[in-house]
Amino acid sequence: MTEDLSATLISITGAVDDFLYTYILVFLLVFVAIYFTIRTRFVQIRYIKDMFTQLFEKKHVPGKKSISSFQAMMVSTASRVGTGNIAGIATAVALGGPGAIFWMWLMALFGAASAFVESTLAQIWKVRGKDGEFRGGPAYYIEQALGQRWLGIIFAVLLIICYAYGFNGLQAYNMASALEYYIPDYATNGTAFALGLVLIVMTAFVIFGGSKRISVISSVLVPVMALAYLALGLFITITNINLLPEAFLYIFQSAFDFQSIFGGFAGSVIVLGIKRGLFSNEAGMGSAPNAAATASVSHPCKQGLVQTLSVYIDTMLVCTCSAFIVLIFFVKQGGTFGDLNGMPLVQMAINSSIGEIGIHVVTFAIFCFAFSSLIGNYFYAEGNIRFITKSNVVLTIFRITCLIAIMIGCLNNFTLAWNFADITMAFMAIVNLIAIFLLGKWAFKALDDFTAQKKAGKNPVFVSETIEGMPPTECWHVESNQLEDVGPEPMREYLEDSMDLNGESVGLK
Repeated sequence: MTEDLSATLISITGAVDDFLYTYILVFLLVFVAIYFTIRTRFVQIRYIKDMFTQLFEKKHVPGKKSISSFQAMMVSTASRVGTGNIAGIATAVALGGPGAIFWMWLMALFGAASAFVESTLAQIWKVRGKDGEFRGGPAYYIEQALGQRWLGIIFAVLLIICYAYGFNGLQAYNMASALEYYIPDYATNGTAFALGLVLIVMTAFVIFGGSKRISVISSVLVPVMALAYLALGLFITITNINLLPEAFLYIFQSAFDFQSIFGGFAGSVIVLGIKRGLFSNEAGMGSAPNAAATASVSHPCKQGLVQTLSVYIDTMLVCTCSAFIVLIFFVKQGGTFGDLNGMPLVQMAINSSIGEIGIHVVTFAIFCFAFSSLIGNYFYAEGNIRFITKSNVVLTIFRITCLIAIMIGCLNNFTLAWNFADITMAFMAIVNLIAIFLLGKWAFKALDDFTAQKKAGKNPVFVSETIEGMPPTECWHVESNQLEDVGPEPMREYLEDSMDLNGESVGLK
């Protein structure tokens, strides 16, 4: 890409990005999140205990591809936990200031209500396949509950563009930029191109062959690396605990620097905090419902609560871990990052606290997280391709374009990569937020039903006919006396399926 073309694309995408977030998405996200929080009476706080207990419910539908609530959460969390949790947070702090962390926390707290609503709706209007598997998501509840297939197709197209091209291009870029520490001229000496070829081969191996050997990365290695990364962040925080008061001071001073906020709102601490928070936890964006719909549960609200917990895990744990790593470095540097940004910033921040070994750990983590997200993002997109058409020819062409997008991502520019991901995310989120706002009343009624059964001492079981006026559903007509537990304990089943090298990727195909 020539420098003139690159500069033009950066200018155009930057202007579109600023307009969408400054005048539309930030206000829509905040309004919907607060509205759902009030209407659900703070479901994201009231039911924290149930978020954990519902994880271990056995599935209720037989079939080799049916999955439990725990498995569905692991699929969505594997997709959520990507480079946005590390490089994205560093970018928000470097560009917007430490206060971006505060707005990220606040958006996650209120946005968790949006995550509950969209995942509950996805459960209500899911459909069942021949092998016991469920499919669903915004395209499905837009078609069935709103009765607007054309709008469902528009959402599906936007999700495909966002995940298969925008997000996967960005994941590939962040993997390539992690090599800068080891190979300073990685972008021009062929290293980025070589990485692109390796990623294309590995990704093709999964999406064309469904290889379970590589899916082990998503289901086993990613959780292990996430725990290792959290332990690393905790160690850095504890060993620099004397710097925390100053770090918090920077956060709150920056978060409420209103002159800075309103002097340039498009690039302000609020917008960047919300942008990076949305990219990371995806609350209200319409992506996690695609995973939420796949779970076999007795009540839609159970998976709604589990997906709410996934938002907390993503933002309050993983993103906060990254935030403190870079903020401690910020304090040590006297309140500046210099020219550092993204992955190089995280690597240097870790190096300043524990030395070079930390850089190797976080680089390995980035590659695990990013590859896991590449695969998870692809299968979200494939599910929406199948919503639009059953043509295998279209699917094959789509898969090839996905591989091309990975190569372009490895060779991309920092600003252009983030702008394109932000723009595609914004369009997709706008459609979903409007849809869940219009359909939210059915999630509220489902929550009332769930609460009433809990108060009566019952294990909640949802029967759609008991909700007056609810649009027809495909899967919710079984009474509690007909419901059976199927399969082993969810965590054991998840681990056994993950290590079954002769099977297919759980929850993805």
